[in-house]
Amino acid sequence: MGITFDDIADIASWLFLVYGILICLGYLFSAIFSIFEIRDYKRSNNYRDEIALLQASELPPVSILAPAYNEGLNIVENVRSLLTINYPNFEIVIINDGSKDDTMQRLIDEYDLEKQDYLFHYFIKTKTIRGVYKSKNTAFKNLLVIDKENGGKADALNTGINVCSNDIICCIDVDCILEYDAMLKLIKPFLNNRKKVIASGGVIRVANSCVIEDGRILEVRLPEKFVARVQVIEYFRAFLMGRMAWSRVDGLLLISGAFGMFDKQIAIEAGGYNHNTVGEDMELLVRMRRMMREKNIPYKVGFVPDPLCWTEVPQSWEILKRQRNRWTRGTAETLLLHKKMIFNPKYGVLGLLSTPFWLFFEWMAPIIEFSGTIFFIFLLWNGLISWKFFFTFLFVVYAFAVLFSITALFFEEYSFQQYKKPKYIFKLIGTAFLEPIVYHPFVMWAAVRGNWDLIIGKKSWGEMTRTGLSNSSKK
Repeated sequence: MGITFDDIADIASWLFLVYGILICLGYLFSAIFSIFEIRDYKRSNNYRDEIALLQASELPPVSILAPAYNEGLNIVENVRSLLTINYPNFEIVIINDGSKDDTMQRLIDEYDLEKQDYLFHYFIKTKTIRGVYKSKNTAFKNLLVIDKENGGKADALNTGINVCSNDIICCIDVDCILEYDAMLKLIKPFLNNRKKVIASGGVIRVANSCVIEDGRILEVRLPEKFVARVQVIEYFRAFLMGRMAWSRVDGLLLISGAFGMFDKQIAIEAGGYNHNTVGEDMELLVRMRRMMREKNIPYKVGFVPDPLCWTEVPQSWEILKRQRNRWTRGTAETLLLHKKMIFNPKYGVLGLLSTPFWLFFEWMAPIIEFSGTIFFIFLLWNGLISWKFFFTFLFVVYAFAVLFSITALFFEEYSFQQYKKPKYIFKLIGTAFLEPIVYHPFVMWAAVRGNWDLIIGKKSWGEMTRTGLSNSSKK
């Protein structure tokens, strides 16, 4: 007897069911690891004493690299905010990546910049540098501005790596808002560690609708728009229940491009940021980790669970679609570039756990989910649906998704309690109930489109228009 159509449908149904169970188990274990990591961090860190100790210690100098492209509206305020960072020894390197607006001129006028003969070495090949500027005002002596031809964010960061003077670099988005003690906390993994620390990252939070003045968060508010508000829950899950867990097992593959600290020499040895991928932040860390494993050098990647950096997230569906399209392509490109690591015991946790997880449950998840939707429609068309099983399965999946998001809210309340008003918590709970129905299908489709764009060879970032954080004001 041959295999019938019903047999094929049964096999496919069981495969989708097993895949769903594996995803749920993965999320469950990440939650368990995360809660232990947060607990241990809170027990071992007295924040007030820690900051006083760090401020009193002889800390390594840090170069803060901030690429800027067409940031004329906010660049002066953004740089002013960076200049007030609470850290004893740092330089700020603004890289004007061939802006077409008045970004460069506003910097020159506001900070009294003049072009200088500045010696540096092209450790990493980049686009041509037009000039290096420093201020004639001693109040801005730690500000360095590079004017270069447009080459994209990765090229701009590589330029900053070539020119900066310190051995530890901190790469940030120029329009992000840092907590006053963010640098002090992010440097901590580099201090008194028995292993070589190659990178350190921290928690990123959503700044939309927050009250902001002079580059500082005065009041944390929940985003007014649903699209932004649901991303607050996403960030809780990603950082408090995702990267915390990966940090616990030393399997972290991604440090956010919005705010991350790196050992400059290791970054140079690894070849710097790859300008041929749209996920340059993830790809660099994976390449650095791979290089250290292949050289058999013990190393560590640090992660700080404190909310250190606030950023603006997309507030329109169109911008969100472009962002998630790019994230999908970046993940896929990184995994393809480093496919040798997948299931390779030579790379330890990275090879046997991290890269397979990202392959099957990050990159391929939207594809499998979309395929499951098509499969359901096909079964419906042929009258092969068991409605009792279908509604039971649908309820279980929906309940798990909502429960997982609410658990992420609990993690936030247990750890850092940024949203203090009860009405914010109730709104977030309501958002968690709507997300699987309204938001998740859209994000899934954006990821599917991202995979299609990868196949056809699309390389562009897509226009990421921002509303602007400087417009937030106290009411």
